[in-house]
Amino acid sequence: MKKRKKITYFSREYFVYVPLVLCVFLIVGRLVWLQVIQANGLNAKGIANRMISQTLLPERGIIYDSKGNVLSQSAHVQEIYADPKTLTQLINKHQYTKMSKDDIAKTVGGILGQDSKTILDKLNKDAQWISLAHQVDINSADKIRNLNIPGFGFVDESKRVYPQNAWASSVLGFVNQTGHGIGGVEAYYDKFLFGTLGQSTSEETSNHQLIPDTPSDIQPPKQGDNLTLTLNTTIQSLVEKQLTALETSTQAKSVTIIAMDPQTGKVLGMGTNPTFDPNNFANTPPENWTNRAISMNYEPGSTFKVVTGSAALEEKSISPNELFADPGYIKVGNHTIMNWDYGIRPAGDITFTKGMEQSSNVVLSQVGLRLGLVNFYRYLKSFGFGTKTGIDITGEESGLIIPQNNVKEVELATMSFGQSNMVTPIQLMTALCAVANGGTLYKPYVVDKVTAPDGTIVQQNQPTKIRSVISAETSNEMTKIMESVVTNGTGKLAAIPGINVAGKSGTAQKIDPQTKGYSSSSFIASFEAFAPADNPKIAVLVVVDSPKGGEHEGGPLCSPYAKIILQGALEEFNISLATEVQNSVPITPNDAPVRPVAQPVTPERLPLPSETVVPNLIGENMRQVGETISKSELHFNFSGSGLVSQQNPAGGKVVTKGSVVDVIFAPISQSP
Repeated sequence: MKKRKKITYFSREYFVYVPLVLCVFLIVGRLVWLQVIQANGLNAKGIANRMISQTLLPERGIIYDSKGNVLSQSAHVQEIYADPKTLTQLINKHQYTKMSKDDIAKTVGGILGQDSKTILDKLNKDAQWISLAHQVDINSADKIRNLNIPGFGFVDESKRVYPQNAWASSVLGFVNQTGHGIGGVEAYYDKFLFGTLGQSTSEETSNHQLIPDTPSDIQPPKQGDNLTLTLNTTIQSLVEKQLTALETSTQAKSVTIIAMDPQTGKVLGMGTNPTFDPNNFANTPPENWTNRAISMNYEPGSTFKVVTGSAALEEKSISPNELFADPGYIKVGNHTIMNWDYGIRPAGDITFTKGMEQSSNVVLSQVGLRLGLVNFYRYLKSFGFGTKTGIDITGEESGLIIPQNNVKEVELATMSFGQSNMVTPIQLMTALCAVANGGTLYKPYVVDKVTAPDGTIVQQNQPTKIRSVISAETSNEMTKIMESVVTNGTGKLAAIPGINVAGKSGTAQKIDPQTKGYSSSSFIASFEAFAPADNPKIAVLVVVDSPKGGEHEGGPLCSPYAKIILQGALEEFNISLATEVQNSVPITPNDAPVRPVAQPVTPERLPLPSETVVPNLIGENMRQVGETISKSELHFNFSGSGLVSQQNPAGGKVVTKGSVVDVIFAPISQSP
């Protein structure tokens, strides 16, 4: 039997077999180790890989106007973040050598359009997570992703895009970086628009690099529902243009316009200036985000006389042709209430209708006192004042109403012509529509329907009747009175040839913050109207807060702009308008339709103590005429609207104090 050769430490076999065995052992051990760390989610150094859970934002729903034009939609973007601590460690250990931090900052900053120093400062922080940029477009994000920078990561975001920029922005609102609505319908209908979040789970190394070909769990997000608004493209465009024109011409603190369908409560147009572009809301003062149409609390002035008058007519407390004493002032307790044209318009008895035409505070004070406190407050609340209308836009205010048990006789009198209590434009508009449509108060709304991405109707909004406020008979009586305001009174500039327009002007003094009393120089001018008066298709409210310049009365200042919107809306609804206009104020061929210029006058002789010199009124507006005539101790009768084109007696004539000057106002050519 052959003996096995003994292997010694220094034999040739020892040097052959022992290393071979060790190699096999190391290879097997390495394979076993890799199996173990893979099973336990570790990397080759024994450091655990990480399972990353990422929230997937849904695509937010689209907002359309009533004709299907896109007003708001979402675009896919991404947030880019970094792990500065890991990146620093890998660079310091020379485990990442493609770029230095300076190079990374320059390259990434160039793609993002950011200052490289800003990026570098973030990458030098001792932190495991920091955001580098939000709302990065997909193309730019892909360029950075392809750089394969360790520690860089990407999160899906959504960027809201408003193709029409500031158009209807106060209705729309905007969307923040988390994808949720702020203000407007974006906030009110956020639960529909936002959609349902998704979730994805994936594995990445300790260096924040995704491990390819590893299984991931994805629950896709669900796209949000779409909105179709009631805003009419044509009417909203008219509103936007008149907002800009009024803001430019008056330099007012703010301008607000609402257009509504009186028969349903549908908002056809709504806007306020100053405004904002929701694409760039962060660079706009937050006060410009406010929708003043639903949140502005203000004393409405004479536009509120429609409410007082309607209540009194409904209660049979008055009749349209009933005579009221109007000496230009009225004493209520220890207080004296005067008309805006006190000392200008001859005093005497006038009908309620004439009182509305001339916007008499004296007449409406008597009407309110006759109606009584209990009835006044019953109708005040019935018309919706003191509570929110419930319009489907975030940010509505409820107005400010004096508690009934705190109201004294003088407050009741001033409330009757629109002082003391504060309302919002949307409240006044819904009350106006109740008068216009036969007596029904409707809930206003701006969203027609909510639809799923496949077009299925999720929610269809319908006209919502709140209550009956006045009878059809009273509605008809007040409508006739308001038609007379446009035909014979302060609303003449709203007249549309061939169409019966019902309207009412308002000029409210604002509270002086210093004296706490009514200001003599700060006003809110407004005008409300609807047409056609016998079957209204549209109602309009124009409110101008603190106009600058000579004109601040609601009739001449606001009614021409309301007329433009009414006229354009009627054309949109295919309602025929007269093509030829007969001007009620004759203009000879030598009279150009431009602003008349007053010329200095020389008195025909020195006046006696009982006499005065007639001033030259040519070119003045109604308020200026009133002030000038009053200083001259005269009165005036007027016809027409606009600026003074003719007067009798002429300027320079000497007449007895208290005489009446006949004045003819004529419109001037203007492009509101």
